[in-house]
Amino acid sequence: MQQIVECIPNFSNGRSPDVYNSIADAIRTVPSVRILHVSANTSHNRTVITFVGSLDDVAEGAFRAIARAAELIDMNQHQGDHPRIGATDVCPFVPIKGVSLEECINMAHRLGERVSRELGIAVYFYGHAAKSPQREQLTEIRRGEYEVWQREIGVKPERNPDCGPAEPRSWGATIIGVRPFLIAYNLYLNTHDVAYAKKIAKAVRHSNGGLRYLLAKGYEVDGQVQVSMNLTNFEKTPLHLVQEMVKQQAAHYGLTVTRAELVGMIPQKALMETAKWYLQLDDMRDDQVLEYRLYDESAEMSIVPTRFLEATASSTPTPGGGPAAALAGALAAALTQMVAGLTVGRKKYADVQDEVREIEADARELREQLTKAVSEDSAAYNRLMFALRNTQVDEAARETAVSHARLEVALIPLHVARLSRRVVHLAKDIVALGNLNAVTDAAVGALLAQTAVRASGLNIRTNSKNMADKTMTAAWEAEIMRLEKDVDDAVTAVLATAQQRGVF
Repeated sequence: MQQIVECIPNFSNGRSPDVYNSIADAIRTVPSVRILHVSANTSHNRTVITFVGSLDDVAEGAFRAIARAAELIDMNQHQGDHPRIGATDVCPFVPIKGVSLEECINMAHRLGERVSRELGIAVYFYGHAAKSPQREQLTEIRRGEYEVWQREIGVKPERNPDCGPAEPRSWGATIIGVRPFLIAYNLYLNTHDVAYAKKIAKAVRHSNGGLRYLLAKGYEVDGQVQVSMNLTNFEKTPLHLVQEMVKQQAAHYGLTVTRAELVGMIPQKALMETAKWYLQLDDMRDDQVLEYRLYDESAEMSIVPTRFLEATASSTPTPGGGPAAALAGALAAALTQMVAGLTVGRKKYADVQDEVREIEADARELREQLTKAVSEDSAAYNRLMFALRNTQVDEAARETAVSHARLEVALIPLHVARLSRRVVHLAKDIVALGNLNAVTDAAVGALLAQTAVRASGLNIRTNSKNMADKTMTAAWEAEIMRLEKDVDDAVTAVLATAQQRGVF
């Protein structure tokens, strides 16, 4: 299943397009991520960028954005209405599809350690990634904002970061976390008196006895006042309920809501539920919406991985040969799994059911690992390129980062080769045992896995030239030669068995 993780970093600059667009461009240098929205607010002096991608690619995009923000934003010069503690004030991750909460938490911790190690930025973890209950909420970490933080860090132990230097720097600190989907939603009132917005915010937010899963504050923005809100669980506290409660509180003071504002992205489900409530369409089904129905049908008709092909064909260096090799291995495993699935439960093959079920389970596991390696390979290459170009650290730290990145770039294709070799042998087994009508598909899988091993071997040999440890690279060369010979022999056996079974 495709991995989709959303990242919504908040940067302490919303008044200089050159600054926040440069940060967005840093994210775009990771080809596999997609920026969905850039929202800058001059009164808050804050920009929110929403982007999505696989787990590793999103982490790489976040790292590059944090590095660029630290380079461009001086917190000693920053003024704005929104609470903040650093150039990249907060960087939350939201698991959307094909990735678990635990995987996101582990990634957030790895990212934080890398940010602190390579960029010298103090990092705190919040939300599900918090390492202590006291830091689950942003408000506690941001207490006193940047001005108080810079006086207290390194002085008061409770202000020390989870990782990174316990000393004030011009870029402040970064708070990294994992959370559910959050809707940032503001309502403007027909008054210039911010006191009313603050009273209404106090009445509706959960911390003062209002709606569960709602955070709210009152601000003055460009001569208007707003009730600024975050819905942390829109399914349990829906948008329309928030809207009606704010309108009710405003009416108490003789005020009305003049307009609403959405910051960042919103799930379709939140809008659908709001529309159903206001239109009293309680029994309405999603498949009654034309666009939903058309989207579902078009998704069913298309199985071509168009975005991957387009990204590969582009002029960017990733995804390249490494991800293509991993994809070939994943396709080989998928074909093997398919043939096993077409054999399970068939009376004609009753005597091999246990073996076939085992092949099916093993092929599924290999397919998932090889699919993950597609994005891992690109992310590793991007990390190497960043380490080579990173001028924000001293030479020793840069050389260490480059060395680690080169090793990772070499080890991923070796991992792909090992996995693909196992796929070839599974294909060989299912060609001998499986449904005769699908044997050709398994043979194609064996050929694809052979290609994956040989392509990975080419990548390993290329990467080995830049490695200082020649004993290690010699061991890699010996292993690759064994893997290549083994898969060549296995593919020969696959084709011979298929011919014996009368497939061709």
